[in-house]
Amino acid sequence: MASYLEENKDRFLSELLDWLRIPSVSADPKFHGDVLRAADYLKARLEELGVENVELCETAGNPIVYGDKIVDPALPTVLVYGHYDVQPADPYELWTSPPFEPVIKDGNIYARGACDDKGQVYMHVKAFEVMMKEGGVPCNVKFMIEGEEEIGSNNLNVFVRENKEKLKADVILISDTGILANDTPSIEVGLRGLSYHEVEVTGPNRDLHSGLYGGAVANPINILCKMIASLHDENNHITIPGFYDNVQELSAEERAEMAKAPHSDEEFKQSIGLPDVYGEKGYSTIERTSIRPTLDVNGIWGGYTGEGAKTVIASKAYAKISMRLVPNQTSEEITEKFQKHFASLVPSGATVVVRPHHGGEPVVTPTDSVAYQAASKALETTFGKKPIPTRGGGSIPIVAMFKSELGLDSVLLGFGLDSDAIHSPNEHYGVFNFLKGIETIPHFYRNYAALEASK
Repeated sequence: MASYLEENKDRFLSELLDWLRIPSVSADPKFHGDVLRAADYLKARLEELGVENVELCETAGNPIVYGDKIVDPALPTVLVYGHYDVQPADPYELWTSPPFEPVIKDGNIYARGACDDKGQVYMHVKAFEVMMKEGGVPCNVKFMIEGEEEIGSNNLNVFVRENKEKLKADVILISDTGILANDTPSIEVGLRGLSYHEVEVTGPNRDLHSGLYGGAVANPINILCKMIASLHDENNHITIPGFYDNVQELSAEERAEMAKAPHSDEEFKQSIGLPDVYGEKGYSTIERTSIRPTLDVNGIWGGYTGEGAKTVIASKAYAKISMRLVPNQTSEEITEKFQKHFASLVPSGATVVVRPHHGGEPVVTPTDSVAYQAASKALETTFGKKPIPTRGGGSIPIVAMFKSELGLDSVLLGFGLDSDAIHSPNEHYGVFNFLKGIETIPHFYRNYAALEASK
């Protein structure tokens, strides 16, 4: 007899596509109504499945969708976290199909939010449905799905701080990460932190004719480019004084363990169309994207960028700059060091303003906990091989916040792939991965309840 998942997989996919059609872009105010529609959609689906106490919890920004199923107060409680907001889809012209008109082709779901994070959140919703239809949920479940992750989760901290009793649990389960490959399961046990800034360089009080003034005034775009270029040396080390002071260095043994993860620089280069790898001297590609801090320009603009020519010296130039942080760096420390150093780089003919945006702390989660063992066994059951613990290059700032505010560790049970193009045009998520997540998550609950009971 076919399993409940097998019998209903087409409906599960159809429901996800309906959710993906809602453009819940939190960064752009024009989509605010759609963000609220996405929250309403999730609330309705949870209510249909028998989740109790479902509500839209108001914040100073977008609402948090909460619901729970307390089957027995004596049993352990899993708090599921995710987000229903998505990144902007720009530039639209680079998408092969409209970002909010999801399509399934070549085994992938193409849409903004397909992987990050609507597709992965919806795995948990459908896994809950599967468990309810196949004997019930083996422990207590709480859902907390927010709508501001893509803009820094600014209001989540306040919500968590003010609702500690409501959110009381034993572990947090998050699917906003990935696996190494569809035949190589893994669990991320580390995430980098973040320090994000916007910088503004100002020269003359207005745009100037480059013939009349060129060579005699400071050009903000030229200056900004020089300032940015100076932030790395010839070995791609970051030149901010004290930047590496607190970086946690891994031992040779730990680095050797990391090197066991399957990786091909050739495949890596081919996948993103580059002739060679690039980065900090002395470290492998895997290390550069996980255990080493970085500094990258995420956007730069100024002057005339329209069609044809306009010979001007711009009055202002701007850039957005992010730094990924590793244990034991802190976002507060690095933000202060970046501000001080960048301000020192501007020449006397111009001025600079540095505006910090959101940040977050690096985190390493334990691999000897009952929850990690439950996740490892679940993946081993559905993939047929034991997962590899990995360090992730991205940032989920709330993981450190959950630890400090709730005292809870998180299990990062994600099913995405590096090739899913999250935050980029043509974001997609494998149908295999979506269904494999729904298949695996119930095993986590069963394992977790059994292991806790046997303690």
